[in-house]
Amino acid sequence: QVRLVESGGGSVQSGGSLRLSCVAFGHPYSSYCMGWFRQAPGKQREGVAVIDDDGVIRYTDSVKGRFTLSQERAKNTLSLQMDSLKPEDTARYYCAVSYDYCSGSWDDLVRIFGYWGQGTQVTVSS
Repeated sequence: QVRLVESGGGSVQSGGSLRLSCVAFGHPYSSYCMGWFRQAPGKQREGVAVIDDDGVIRYTDSVKGRFTLSQERAKNTLSLQMDSLKPEDTARYYCAVSYDYCSGSWDDLVRIFGYWGQGTQVTVSS
């Protein structure tokens, strides 16, 4: 079973930047989608950015133009560069993988992605 290890969270002021990284150990299949999701206290988990097996990337509207997703398949690494951070970006960020598919609404993706890391906390102060 795959193991996902996230790093790079922390505390920054509004307008600052952070880079999250996720390393996957033990993919059982060569075809998969990966992505970053987040969950703020008292809120449901939501999708942030995902990349499918063809390299097509989707971003949720609230992060478009500020966040950049990148993947190095040879290193089993997924990164999320987060710039122009806002207090509303404060959440625990999770790396996740799907070996099925990754199309549909963002709510669908939260259900579709079946493997999750432990998460890393991002706190943005105003």
